[in-house]
Amino acid sequence: MKTEDQSEESGGSASRAPGKLDRSGHHLSLENVHGSVQVPHHEASFWEQWRAFVGPAILVSVGYMDPGNWGTDLQAGAQFKYALLSIVALASLMAIFMQVISARLGVVTGKDLAQCCRDWYPSWTRWPNWLMSEVAIGACDLAEVLGSAVAINLLFHIPLLWAVIITGLDVLLLLGLQGFGMRAIEAVVLLLIGTIALCYFIEIFILPQTQPYFLELGRALVTPHFHQSGMLYVAIGIIGATVMPHNLYLHSALVQSRRLQKDDASIRRALQFNTIDSAVALTVAFFVNAAILVLAATVFFGKTGVAVGAKFVAFRTDSDWIRVAYLTLAPLLGTAAASTLFAVALLAAGQSSTITGTLAGQVVMEGFMHWRIRPWLRRLITRSLAILPAVLIIALRGDSSITELLTLSQVVLALQLPFAMFPLLQFTSSRGRMGNWKNGRFLLVAGWASAILITLMDIYGLPDSIRSAWQVIAGG
Repeated sequence: MKTEDQSEESGGSASRAPGKLDRSGHHLSLENVHGSVQVPHHEASFWEQWRAFVGPAILVSVGYMDPGNWGTDLQAGAQFKYALLSIVALASLMAIFMQVISARLGVVTGKDLAQCCRDWYPSWTRWPNWLMSEVAIGACDLAEVLGSAVAINLLFHIPLLWAVIITGLDVLLLLGLQGFGMRAIEAVVLLLIGTIALCYFIEIFILPQTQPYFLELGRALVTPHFHQSGMLYVAIGIIGATVMPHNLYLHSALVQSRRLQKDDASIRRALQFNTIDSAVALTVAFFVNAAILVLAATVFFGKTGVAVGAKFVAFRTDSDWIRVAYLTLAPLLGTAAASTLFAVALLAAGQSSTITGTLAGQVVMEGFMHWRIRPWLRRLITRSLAILPAVLIIALRGDSSITELLTLSQVVLALQLPFAMFPLLQFTSSRGRMGNWKNGRFLLVAGWASAILITLMDIYGLPDSIRSAWQVIAGG
């Protein structure tokens, strides 16, 4: 690990010259991709500009369809039917607001959120802010570990404990895949997730035996409630899985990969297209997550089990739903094909989110602390810290705690969210920091209302969250 000055003297530990500064003397965010995509003149056609700007929100949205989301959606549908569908919709809407604001910060200031916190808050805040961000990234990576392990278990029938340990080797897979380029990797992942989304669409809207009662769905969307025990805990997990703190840091950095001009017309155009990019990408993510919840409710809720060929898979209220989630595709594809497709898509989602988690780790470490280490070493440290709790709990409690661990990881993310949201809103609401590009009235109200609602839910659900977390760790 090196500081900025040490890196410049020794050649650095990253692949390109670390410590590069822009014309204003600011350290560049993700400097190896900073300004790497040309942007046409602001008077160019809509589609020319769309092609240039589309991408950062897609990369961020992959984190909104990771194993953590799948785990919380499956648990919500299996245990509470459609009751938490409104929370998925609300969380997705709040995510759009926060990601639009995050992109706005990066475009206007030329800094990511971590750099802004370092530059504009007292120096004593750097360590706690960085450490809390690292906890969030570690919690997210725990979800990727568990999702990838379940996928390996389904594909190769390797015991889950060994599958968790094998996920530590993903750093080698990551190095190999990066040779094909980021866009190629994300295209493959989105193709796989798109295939899953298409299958769910067919099951929900076309296949008779899995069609939900749409009037009931509509009622669930507009009438949220927490009447049943445990609903609030899962709701907080859904919010943590959807509005991710590290994605707020990452998005403000990724938008700077576009070579932006700083005249008013160019900034206005960049903000418009990043808003469209965020809204479209996260709306797609919402439909995927909603479909998972609806199919889990249709296949699992209120049932004692499902016949799989000659075998009967029994359900309990504490079933590990992510390990039988492939059964949501079985009515359309058959059990074998459903298991393979679900496992491949789950593995792809986990690996794709691993990439964004690594990038987010670089952003917060460099932004808060001006430390730089090689990406593969960064990946290895984060993955090792995520594997340890998973190995310990699975070794002590067996294979029956995956969904609980997934939900716990997402609750940790939700509890860390206010520490990313409030600085973001404070900076982007300030005319002194943003000039004429500060949040307008709509974003101001929507952003602060989202942050306050999430924080109140965190505080209200904290006792239940602590109690549930202790049950996951200690058993019982």
